Amino acid sequence: MPRYMERIGGLRIYDVQKVLELSGGRSSKPTGELPGIINLGRSELEDIESRMAVVVPVKNDNPKVLEGVLSGIPHEALVIIVSNSSRDHIDYYRIESDIVFQFYRLTRRPFIMVHQKDPVWSDALTEAGYPYLLGDDGLVRNGKGEGMVLGILLAKAMDRRYVGFVDADNYIPGAVNEYVDVYATAFYMARSRYAMVRIKWPYKTKFVGKRFYFRRRGRVSEITNKYMNKLIARITRFETDIIKTSCSGEHAMTIELAERIGFAGGFAIESYEYVYMIEEYSGVRRPRFSDVLKHTIEVYQIEPRNPHIHEERGDEHLSSMLRTTLSTIYHSELADEELRKRIIDELVARGALKQNEELEPPIRLPPIHGVRVDKMLKTLEASSETLIITS
Repeated sequence: MPRYMERIGGLRIYDVQKVLELSGGRSSKPTGELPGIINLGRSELEDIESRMAVVVPVKNDNPKVLEGVLSGIPHEALVIIVSNSSRDHIDYYRIESDIVFQFYRLTRRPFIMVHQKDPVWSDALTEAGYPYLLGDDGLVRNGKGEGMVLGILLAKAMDRRYVGFVDADNYIPGAVNEYVDVYATAFYMARSRYAMVRIKWPYKTKFVGKRFYFRRRGRVSEITNKYMNKLIARITRFETDIIKTSCSGEHAMTIELAERIGFAGGFAIESYEYVYMIEEYSGVRRPRFSDVLKHTIEVYQIEPRNPHIHEERGDEHLSSMLRTTLSTIYHSELADEELRKRIIDELVARGALKQNEELEPPIRLPPIHGVRVDKMLKTLEASSETLIITS
């Protein structure tokens, strides 16, 4: 059970909880039997996961690793694969679809698969009333955030109650399985219809020399968490370290919350979700969706047992990610000049920004509330050459 929580207007942000046991047995135990502990049985987990869609954004990832990720997602959840892989010299999307179809033949589990650059998205999104993902060429822009929002729209169209995300470059299928169980456990605990759960990795693991090295914190995450907490302090006037999951790619939320928060393009999406909720629901202004304040938003941060092992990116990728995530805080309406100066100094000191270079704002995407996903899905089913839906 969460032992500490900070309340910021309509937000309840819980401090990190830890998984104690990977399996709680066949059925749940009453809370009074294990004071301070949530014990969730397999049947309760499966009930929640049967109403969940898990979105897997893919971009030129190793097909064998992708297959492992699919094998880790619990069978009851609907898998939605949104690929932005290259189709030029080698059609990586065809390779991915072959992997997925083979997996389907063996497991008969439901999934949806579509390419992010499918030209039919232009008509589908325009008719649905959400053209904000489209670029000047009429196609969906490149970017992880854009792919994730497409996944949310498809989850909503399939009438799922929850939507979660796992990255396609996770080498440990067991970690993926645990993440989805963690999502379900958080939704079981939640008292509000507006709930989010974010994974705090226990370790990011890399192979150094002849042995593994278990790093406690990610470099980009640690820096972004620091400035996200400083942003909160601008409202409360008290320093805090409550946020420890600013860059959590593995996270999930209720569809009702997903409909009422804004998103951002590219790698900015994970940190911008926090920024949007702080700006919109901390009480500094009247929110567009006032019903959210009546029920509050619950944000759970949970540390799993499995270490996180994923594809190692270069320093250039890390610099780009740091620049992108910190831009969400820098361009927040709540950031003052002192905080903005600190962010610029940090980026310059780490070589992620040149002296006197402008920090570009993130591409902001409005909430999906009111989007006609039925029209979107109908257009895709009628004309898309990349859409695959199995049952």
